[in-house]
Amino acid sequence: MVIAGRITLKKGKEHSIERFHPWIFSGAIQKIEGELTDGCWVEVLNFKNKILGFGHYQNGSIAVRMLTFGPIIPAENFWEQKLSKALTVRQSAGLPTTATNAFRLIHGEGDGLPGLIIDYYDGAVVMQAHDAGMHLDRKDIASALQNVLGDSLRCIYYKSQGTLPGKLRDVLQDEYLYGMGSVPHVVLENDNKFLIDWEEGQKTGFFLDQRENRKLLGDFSKGKKVLNTFCYTGGFSIYALGACAALVHSVDASEKAINLTRKNIAFNGFDPELHTCFAEDTFDFLKDKQDVYDVIILDPPAFAKHRDARHQAVKGYQRLNTEAMKTIKPGGVIFTFSCSQVVDRRLFYDTVVSAAIQAGRQIKVLHHLSQPADHPVSIFHPEGEYLKGLVLYVE
Repeated sequence: MVIAGRITLKKGKEHSIERFHPWIFSGAIQKIEGELTDGCWVEVLNFKNKILGFGHYQNGSIAVRMLTFGPIIPAENFWEQKLSKALTVRQSAGLPTTATNAFRLIHGEGDGLPGLIIDYYDGAVVMQAHDAGMHLDRKDIASALQNVLGDSLRCIYYKSQGTLPGKLRDVLQDEYLYGMGSVPHVVLENDNKFLIDWEEGQKTGFFLDQRENRKLLGDFSKGKKVLNTFCYTGGFSIYALGACAALVHSVDASEKAINLTRKNIAFNGFDPELHTCFAEDTFDFLKDKQDVYDVIILDPPAFAKHRDARHQAVKGYQRLNTEAMKTIKPGGVIFTFSCSQVVDRRLFYDTVVSAAIQAGRQIKVLHHLSQPADHPVSIFHPEGEYLKGLVLYVE
């Protein structure tokens, strides 16, 4: 990489970087030297000209995303080093296995690579950039992936058209950077089979972050009537059926998602009499379902993607949980989640408490849930804990 210029911080603004927080906000900058363009590498200094590290520059609220800390210029094999370390973390968590061959390899700030997501689907890699720097470095990253993964890698699909800033998004087409893949592609998760379509599906094609929570759902599903709302590809539904649920209903407003769920249910060979799909809004669906379900899963998309939308998001989570609490059978269990990063764990918990008050039901918390080990959170960047969940027992 080429270091295009340097950024000097205002006095006192270096403390968060010295504590390894990876973001530098534009208001912290005292001076810019060099012709900086979005995505270029920059050197970051404190007000005494001490080198704090190196990162990607972008003209915006977050002006620099730090990739290294300290005075040493990143080595030529920087990307290989980062990818190798990330793979070691997954291997230490027991991934992959013969039962699970899909996992997240790079989780942005959690792996010291802000703005980059890489998911591994049994030989196929889907790479997603969220800032200009990762976009500009995509070919170097792809080359490093080939070296690190070796024969276990068959293709790299670059899917960033929907995640990059506007100007880049307008001229970008998703593409294969290495090899060619065919979709749908079959992966295993805890011995359940899933069809993955990274070309047309949401995000990178599958929500890997719910793997452990889906497994836990099985413990509560045997002989139960289960409702999986916002089901997408039917992940929770398949785990419930695999645990011998009495029946499972899958609901999603997207007809495309419902079709994917149907395919996954059939692909796993479950009795079609035990499962029904509904292409319907979840709030509308819940209106006349009093005392039908023993288990309800609430796993909506992010209701808020920025702080300005947080208040409305909280109202949405409150309404959703209230309706489920009013609807579920006595002695029922609710799995409820938020993947909105700006709604932190405390706020989500308080919102669920408020919903319980409105529902007028006695409720016990059985589990606090989060994202799995392949979605690590840097202890210096707590904002990376985006997935919050609760398992609730409703009397």
